[in-house]
Amino acid sequence: MNEMASGINGPPGPCNVVNRRPLALPLYTVILLLWPLLLQSQVLPGAGDTASYFPMLKGRAIGVVANNASVVWHVNIVDMLVGKGFNIKRIFSPEHGFRMNSDAGQTIADATDPATGIPVVSLYGSRQKPAKEDLASLGLIVFDLQDVGVRFYTYISTLTLVMEACAENGTPLVLLDRPNPNGFYIDGPVLEKEYASFVGMHPVPVVYGMTIGEYACMVNGEKWLKNGLKCDLKVIRLTNYNHETMVELTEKPSPNLPNPNAVWLYPSLCLFEGTTFSIGRGTGFPFEVFGHPQMKSAPFSFTPRSIPGASLHPPFENRECHGIDLRGFLVKHPEQKGRIQLGWLLAGFHSSSPDGFFNDYFNKLAGNATLQRQIREGKPETEIRASWQKGISRFLKIRKRYLLY
Repeated sequence: MNEMASGINGPPGPCNVVNRRPLALPLYTVILLLWPLLLQSQVLPGAGDTASYFPMLKGRAIGVVANNASVVWHVNIVDMLVGKGFNIKRIFSPEHGFRMNSDAGQTIADATDPATGIPVVSLYGSRQKPAKEDLASLGLIVFDLQDVGVRFYTYISTLTLVMEACAENGTPLVLLDRPNPNGFYIDGPVLEKEYASFVGMHPVPVVYGMTIGEYACMVNGEKWLKNGLKCDLKVIRLTNYNHETMVELTEKPSPNLPNPNAVWLYPSLCLFEGTTFSIGRGTGFPFEVFGHPQMKSAPFSFTPRSIPGASLHPPFENRECHGIDLRGFLVKHPEQKGRIQLGWLLAGFHSSSPDGFFNDYFNKLAGNATLQRQIREGKPETEIRASWQKGISRFLKIRKRYLLY
C-alpha cells in the first residue's frame, strides 16, 4: 500500500509524509463529522490520525518510543495501541523514563512496564541508542515524543540515535508528529561541531522552529546520521497546525516543565544550568524563576527541596535562594515570547563573582565557547545577538527545505 503523501512536490525526499486519506463519504456527512474540529481549530497530533498509520502496523511486531506525554484522546499511545490489539513487543524510553518518574540526567535501567507487562528498554541508561538485538525481532518502530523545540532538550538526540539504529538494521520508522510549543520563532547561536554532545548534536540554533517530524526529515536529508545513512522514515502529519500556532501543551513533556509558561521560558532559563544559579528545580515552579543564595537584594526568595521523580538533590537543596520570579512575566509581556531573554543571563553574571558564575556545562548548552567569552568581556546584548545572525540565516535556508506546515 502506497502511503506517500500527495502534498509533497517533486521526487521522494528524506521522509515520506503521510496525509489523512480522503473519505469516500457524502459532503454533508464529512461536514457533520468534522464540524466540532473545525469550530475548535484544535491541533490533532499525528497519533490521532489512525487511518493513516494503523494499516502499517497490522501483522507486525512493533517497538514504540514514547513516554507519559505520548497521549492521544487522554490515553497513552502504548495503552491505546495495546487496546486496539496491535502486537507491541517493546517500549523504548527516553530521558525521564516511560511513565516519566525520573529526574533530569538520572540514569534509568531497563524494566517492565507494570501496566502492560511490556519490556521497557531505556535509552537513557547503559545505552542511548537501540542495540541490534533490541530491533532484531521488530518489524517497525513507532516514534511518539512531545518535543519542545529547543536544541538541548534531549528528545531530538534520542530521535537521531533511534533513526540511526533503524537505518543500520533496516527497520522502518513511523513518526507520529506533535506540535512544537516554541515552533513560532528561531533564535540563539548555532551549535559548532566541536561542542556536539547529547544535549546538542547538530548545527542548529538553540530554538529551531520545527516540529519533531520536520526535524527528522532534516536529519535524514542533511545526512546527519552516521556514515550518511538514511532512515526509512514516514511522518504522520499534524492537523490544524502551522508555525504561527500558539500551542499550550496539556501534558507536561518532562517532570520539570509542568506548564506552558515553563515551556516558553525554558530556552532562556536552561542556559542557567551551565552556571552556579538555580532555576527552581526542587520547587513547584521549575524553569519559572532563577536565583542564588548570595543575591540577597533580589525581591523574591525560594528554597529548593528534594522531590522524588522530579528533582532529587537539586542545586542549593534546603538553602534559601534570592532571585527573580518570572511566573507572570509573559502574561505582562506577551510580545517577549518569541526570543531568548539573554538579559537575565547577563544580570545573573553581573550579580555574582565572574569566576564563580559559569560551570563546565555552559559551553555544551550554548554550543560554542563564544557566548561565555562575550559575557565575560562585557559585550552588550545587541552585539551578542547580532553575532548569531549569520548562522541563523544559513540555518533558515536548510530549514526551509524540510518544513511540512
